Amino acid sequence: MTNFDIPSEPSSQSDSESRNYATVDASRVQENLLHAEELKLEGNVHFKAGGFHEALVSYHTALACLPPRKSRGKEKETTVEREPSDDEGESTDVPNVTEIIGSEDAEEVAESNEVGQAECAKARAVLNANIGACHVKLGDHKEAVKSCTEALLDDPKYVKALHRRAASNEQINSWSSLTSAQEDYTVLLEIVPPSSSQLDEVKRSLQLIKPRVEQAQKQETGEMLDKLKGLGNSLLGNFGLSTDNFKFEPNGQGGYSMNFVR
Repeated sequence: MTNFDIPSEPSSQSDSESRNYATVDASRVQENLLHAEELKLEGNVHFKAGGFHEALVSYHTALACLPPRKSRGKEKETTVEREPSDDEGESTDVPNVTEIIGSEDAEEVAESNEVGQAECAKARAVLNANIGACHVKLGDHKEAVKSCTEALLDDPKYVKALHRRAASNEQINSWSSLTSAQEDYTVLLEIVPPSSSQLDEVKRSLQLIKPRVEQAQKQETGEMLDKLKGLGNSLLGNFGLSTDNFKFEPNGQGGYSMNFVR
């Protein structure tokens, strides 16, 4: 963020000079975007040649050229109510951009900044998705999921990132990862154009993953219960008992009743 030097005496600065102060960030952003694009293209060359580690370096370097994504808290404007000054006739309020360069110029600056932020968000999304593609090629699907998630924070409807994350979550093959993949395929089903050849693939993937989610749920639930049973046996063993002494049976009311068996 550019710092404005506010003189204590009336300024003789021209309107054009004031506008230069306000637009310097926008010009820097464009320069950084161009540099990031060059590095991205360099990474693409490495990727196509099978140099996935080299491509990662290029993509990460390009990402470092761009401003970080703003948190939701920073995106919201906050209004601070100021207490009246104790000193009559003196104000400690710092003028904002509108007071410095005028309302019309301020609107132009705000519009330019919005365009720049949108371009940066798109560039970050593409770079993170490309980083995810490198991790897929290197067999690191957990990192691929992380990178695609970063891409989707900037562009929630980025089809390539959604599909890539879903495919990597399928490879991880845990209950939670398969559930996440199922959710991504559901989103893709809604946003992929009907004319796209990818739609049939998404439908097929969504159909095939459902029984896998159910199977993973049963398996992991069973493993968790076995661990709990082992823990229970280790504690009950001190009293000459085990979990086999406690039988749970349906009570006909949607719950279970516990019976002690010797």
